[in-house]
Amino acid sequence: MAFSEIDRRRVEKQVTEFVEARRPPVTLRAQMDIGFRLEGQTVELFERRRSMRGHRIEEAFARFVHVRSRSVWKLYWMRTDGRWQRYLPLPESERLGDLLEEVDEDPNACFFG
Repeated sequence: MAFSEIDRRRVEKQVTEFVEARRPPVTLRAQMDIGFRLEGQTVELFERRRSMRGHRIEEAFARFVHVRSRSVWKLYWMRTDGRWQRYLPLPESERLGDLLEEVDEDPNACFFG
């Protein structure tokens, strides 16, 4: 089940603020940028860049899944083998903001290397 319109706007606002704070300078955004998508109860952060051949590549690096029945957000990171794994230092929180802060700080170099 998707978010209500009010909840969706709240989530979009939080994630947009996070992404805007992490984006590279405007002059570099054609080569590398970050963005997000919100589908259902899932928010996915991704990096967008150009390959050696000039094609645009999108690689997801963080996923937040809202579990409505428990009112919690779960955090996942993308392993090098292309599979999502729960982020064990902080696997879930009642607040999306707490998980966004963890991704921003990236103490285990799982999200930004």
